[in-house]
Amino acid sequence: MPPALRRRRRRRNACFSAVALLSLPALSPRGAGAETIVDPKPVSEWIVTLRGNAGFAPNYDGSKDLSPYLLPGLSMRRPGSPVSFGAPDESPGLALWDNGFVKAGVTGRLRGPRHQSDYQELKGIHDIDWTVEAGGFAEFWSFEKLRARVELRRGFWGHHGDVVDLYLDWVERLGPWTLTLGPRLSFADQPYMNKFFGVSPYEALANGKVFAFTPSSGGAKSTGLTGSVTYQWNEDWATSAYAKYNRLLGDAASGPIVSTLGSRNQFTFGLSASYSFRTGLLPF
Repeated sequence: MPPALRRRRRRRNACFSAVALLSLPALSPRGAGAETIVDPKPVSEWIVTLRGNAGFAPNYDGSKDLSPYLLPGLSMRRPGSPVSFGAPDESPGLALWDNGFVKAGVTGRLRGPRHQSDYQELKGIHDIDWTVEAGGFAEFWSFEKLRARVELRRGFWGHHGDVVDLYLDWVERLGPWTLTLGPRLSFADQPYMNKFFGVSPYEALANGKVFAFTPSSGGAKSTGLTGSVTYQWNEDWATSAYAKYNRLLGDAASGPIVSTLGSRNQFTFGLSASYSFRTGLLPF
């Protein structure tokens, strides 16, 4: 396998994987002496859900090519707590307030790097290092099936911009099946746009295929649609398939990284599997 492909797989879009389908049912293992998660237990115990995610996603924001990714996921909840729905493309978070209809808390996302050494078309264009985006979220349920969610995150290290993501999902449960579908809208400020889609005059000269471009302002970055299908096989295992389409907008789409080298149309496809078990070994 060429070194560039190995690096590309290793640096695959970490931000998408971090979500790891929170909607997958989390149930306890069976075996001698094991009990299901509905059994009463001391509050010191936790239900741990392990997930594996694999699929194809754009090499970087605006890329016209897809690369495979294989990434793990983990979540925890107290016994007796309901399994919360989570869309495959939302950021993982910790709810500080949850009354069943309104939830709010902190959230974060890890974005993988973009290095010109990995992608020939980006020759001469600045690198973007690993980035942690941290902030807060709020979500609201209506009719027990319609969920709206908003996330506000600020970048650290790789970029220092602000991002606002809006989600709307219809969640339909049919026996062991859970079907979800909903639109997306994302906004970003000028520092974010310039970091991901800007090209300096020197970089344009070094690349030879693109023109210099500085986003004039922030605004709408992309709109799209995300859907998933989850099947609960038994009390312990569940699998899911998901797909996402985004279309870049405004300055994100006008810059040469997208208009000359990449594509406005961004696709992601993936599969996920989860296994849950109960443990009292954690020190909290």
